[in-house]
Amino acid sequence: MSTKRQVHLAAHFPGVNNTTVWSDDRAESQIAFSSFEHFARNAERGRFDFLFLAEGLRLREQKGRVHDLDVVGRPNTLAVLAALAGVTSHIGLVGTLSATFNEPVELAKQLATLDHLNEGRAGWNVVTSSDAFHGANFRRGGFLDHADRYTRAAEFVELARELWDSWQPDAVVADVTSGVYAERSRIRDVDHHGPQFDVTGTFPVPRSPQRHPVLVQAGDSDEGRDLAAAQAEVVFSLHTEFEDARRFSDDLAARLERVGRSRDELLVLPGATFTLGDTRADAEERSRAIRRAQVSPATAIAFLEQVWNRDLSSYDVDGPLPEVEPDVDADTITRGRVRHVRDPRAVVQTWREQAAADRLSIRELVIRVSTRGGFVGTPSSIAAEIDRYVQERATDGFVVVPHTNPYGLDEFVDSVVPLLQERGVYREQYEDGATLRETLGLSGRVRDRQGVLA
Repeated sequence: MSTKRQVHLAAHFPGVNNTTVWSDDRAESQIAFSSFEHFARNAERGRFDFLFLAEGLRLREQKGRVHDLDVVGRPNTLAVLAALAGVTSHIGLVGTLSATFNEPVELAKQLATLDHLNEGRAGWNVVTSSDAFHGANFRRGGFLDHADRYTRAAEFVELARELWDSWQPDAVVADVTSGVYAERSRIRDVDHHGPQFDVTGTFPVPRSPQRHPVLVQAGDSDEGRDLAAAQAEVVFSLHTEFEDARRFSDDLAARLERVGRSRDELLVLPGATFTLGDTRADAEERSRAIRRAQVSPATAIAFLEQVWNRDLSSYDVDGPLPEVEPDVDADTITRGRVRHVRDPRAVVQTWREQAAADRLSIRELVIRVSTRGGFVGTPSSIAAEIDRYVQERATDGFVVVPHTNPYGLDEFVDSVVPLLQERGVYREQYEDGATLRETLGLSGRVRDRQGVLA
């Protein structure tokens, strides 16, 4: 009798984007600790593997104005996770931190400290940043070309792991009051000289309970996928539709094989929203209402402006798409957002064809193209679908992205999680004392810089 594959779930704290319905009556602060605390405690009640925080390095702007939701603030990821370590006991705490505008020794020290504070529950979502707008907030300034971002990131992660591994497991002095120095041979100097970084010295933080934080990666380009195959233990994926998710998983499996790793050493967790109802029809009606709330008239126009690169505020959101063409030669009017559209003219043509075929207004078109990856149905149907994805190896689970803050996860925990447990594919209790790597089923072992499991 074959053993069922276990579902892995992570919880993404609602961010400053149009997935989150901040106009909801129950919406609360995105910076107050009470919001983070409720969300984390609830995710832990649902036995989630980890909580996942995004990070904003600078307030976003459009047409020279700060994005409305950013005005309330973008708090520091590591500070929030350190505070959450004190009010949780088992759930992993993963933060998004840039390898472009941080320095390896400093960030490695901060992450190792967090991993000690929460007894081995820390994770690092390694991201890169490419634009001068973000760079202006940092002493180095400027920006890196797309390929150079991943060159820097790969060496950054390699150096961070070298720093974390420079302490032997038994190198900590038990009695610091004795005045006896640690054996020098148990703490190795780091002597790294590469194209990106020059570091010589002794790392100041002992090896943490899980050796080093779990490494997460979210890039989707060829360079990002190669970095994931070489370094990551979890991938936060954009590929949520079943066949697309399976193709992405197969692609990563091939890349893993090329670098001598097994598919079992890397978990693929796409981001997914959900809408629950007593019946399928009820869930679909709720989903339509949520999507309309997510895409307000102002949001719809702003969304188009990011592609057209023009001021479109004079257009009727309930009218047809603009006839004017995108301005691809002008400086971008949107700053601080990731741009996923590489060929605006082609995208606009596709949208016009969709809008004409289905008689869609601007707002209706934006609702269609800006919302993806959602499960809509009854708790039993959503539990069954999550299970199908995992058993058929399209994914290893999901990063659940609720649409309200901080209570958006509650309904999922109350109604879907018990059904996954009944199916025998989801834990009923955490293992006492487990590190995040162990909670993820990654055996607690990591590869060293030579690729050897230890």
